[in-house]
Amino acid sequence: MKSKIFYTNKFKEIENAIRDFLNSQPDFLSSRSASSTRATGDAIQELLAENFETILGDSCKEYSADFARRAMADLAFKDVNDFYYVVDVKTHRKEVGFHMPNLTSVERLSRFYEDDKNVFVILSISYTIQDTKVVAEDVHFVPIEFLSWNCLTIGALGWGQIQIANSDKISIVEKNPRKAWMIELCDTLLEFYPREIGKINKRIDHFKKIRDFWQKKEE
Repeated sequence: MKSKIFYTNKFKEIENAIRDFLNSQPDFLSSRSASSTRATGDAIQELLAENFETILGDSCKEYSADFARRAMADLAFKDVNDFYYVVDVKTHRKEVGFHMPNLTSVERLSRFYEDDKNVFVILSISYTIQDTKVVAEDVHFVPIEFLSWNCLTIGALGWGQIQIANSDKISIVEKNPRKAWMIELCDTLLEFYPREIGKINKRIDHFKKIRDFWQKKEE
C-alpha cells in the first residue's frame, strides 16, 4: 500500500490549502519580527502548528506538534491508513538570497525508512514580506523522496546531512519510488565518504607537521 496523500493529487490540495491559509491571515508580525528571518520563520511555523490539523481535514487521524527543537519533526500526524508522517517545516524569505537548509541526517532517515509506513515530509514555504504581511508564494508539501537529487547535496556533519542545495531551485519528481531514491542516496554516499576520507588524511598530514613544529620549539 502507498500513501493516499502522496500517490494521488491530495498533496497538491494540501499545498494550496496551506498557501491560502497563510495568505488569508491578518498581519501576525511586528515591524521588528518582520525584519528577522528567524522570527518570521518561527511565527509561520507556530501559526501552522496551531492550525495544521484543520488544514489536513479528513487526511488526518492523529496529530501532534509537541517536539523538541532538535527533533526530526516539527509536526506529525497519522492518516486513516496508519501511515505516520513527520513534517519538517522550512521557510525561505525570497529577497534575502541564497539559502541551503539542512533536512535530516542520512543515518536517521535510513532508520526511519525501515518502516514502509513512515514518511518524512518536507513542508517548504517561500515567502515575501509586504510591510508586516507574509505573502506565501511557493509551497511544497512532499516526502523527501520526491525531491530530485539534482537539488540536493550532502553536508559533512556526523554521518552526513541531506541538504537542499538552493531553496530557490527545488526540483520535484512526483510519485518518485522510495526504493529508487534510497538507492540513489546510498550511491551518493558511496561517492561522498571517500572524498571525506581524502580530506581527513590531508588534515592529519597537516597537523603532523604542526606537531613536529611545536616539538622542535624550546620551552
